[in-house]
Amino acid sequence: MVHFSTSGTTSRPSIENSVYPVGKGIIIEGDKIITIGDSEDLEFEYGNDSDHLVIDAEGGAIIPGLIDCHSHLLWSGDRSQEVRWRLEGKTYRDISTMGGGIQSTVDATRSSSKGELHKEGYVRLRAALRSGTTHMEVKSGYGLDTKTELDLLEVSSILSSDENLPTLDPTWMGAHDTPKEMTHEAYIDSLIHEQLPAIVDQGIARSADVFCEPGWFSVEESEDILKASRTAGLNLRMHIDEFEESGGGQLAAELKVQTADHAYHTSLDTRLNMKEAGVMTGFLPGTPYAMGDPWPNMSEVHEYGIPYTLATDFNPNCQTLSLPFMASLMVQRCRVQPLDVLAAMTVNAAKSSPHTNGDHGIIQEGAIANINILDSPNWESFSLKPSHTPFRATILNGKFMTH
Repeated sequence: MVHFSTSGTTSRPSIENSVYPVGKGIIIEGDKIITIGDSEDLEFEYGNDSDHLVIDAEGGAIIPGLIDCHSHLLWSGDRSQEVRWRLEGKTYRDISTMGGGIQSTVDATRSSSKGELHKEGYVRLRAALRSGTTHMEVKSGYGLDTKTELDLLEVSSILSSDENLPTLDPTWMGAHDTPKEMTHEAYIDSLIHEQLPAIVDQGIARSADVFCEPGWFSVEESEDILKASRTAGLNLRMHIDEFEESGGGQLAAELKVQTADHAYHTSLDTRLNMKEAGVMTGFLPGTPYAMGDPWPNMSEVHEYGIPYTLATDFNPNCQTLSLPFMASLMVQRCRVQPLDVLAAMTVNAAKSSPHTNGDHGIIQEGAIANINILDSPNWESFSLKPSHTPFRATILNGKFMTH
């Protein structure tokens, strides 16, 4: 059991601000918050019990554990040379036809053992934890064959069971690209009739995701894969409108998928249709930062009350696992209020990527005890330190961890 004495504690249970005053305390038992109350009262009741670990935040603000609800965590290889090609004016599609892009990572990932993938994933998750991430959605998609896709999901399951790492929400993304050894039509058939049944039999993936973009999977093809996935019992996610508006947002609204991510070029009308359908929009500011693309129009998003999440999109072209860096981009480049950014990385992200043991992304009684202790008395500081962690310590599923 943990008695946690707070200072200036902030949570984000809804769009309205909720700030605990100085002098509050939190009692944690197992992986759950069981009591939030006056610190002096709680210390009188529990503080002299040797069975309790007492943690003093020492004036540091606290916020919920951060949730990275869109990542491509597991892959091998190095595509650093692509930054030079992009600066020479080559597009994402050009690089793919040159033998780079997803196919290059697929080749390297297929050549890696599950042990090697586990080691890479472990190192990355430790880095994410140092930046305050306590839960992460992870996609397969760099296998593009049944065996490797199953291996990637198996490794994610093993990593998620490690109590010293963020918990993981696994997604099957076989529809990430077409492997070079198959025709596009044959691969779609194998996705639906070979990969999907094997993924469901394995029982690890919670969701299916499709890269719905011209040159990858069309709206019609995406619809077929997503409908088959839903029939098989998987939740639905989508990549849409990263390079141009192509109908993915409208399909997301029609299918009422859980989240439609990227969405840089999605029109306002389509955004409103997605909102009406209950679809969460996932913005990934690391991607335009890495690719040199324009920022999304966040003022329009806020004006119309469109719900959204913020995540890293960690992948071979966007190699950051720092949600505080994403927060800095949104606050200091897109002029988004820190509280809205925090909501997008906690309570909203929890809707996109739930925790198997209960509510998370919020500091309240009964919720998972995922909490970050800042090295500042002001909670806003989480968004102002892009080059290093703003956190002194993290409580991960009730376990106290210093950084």
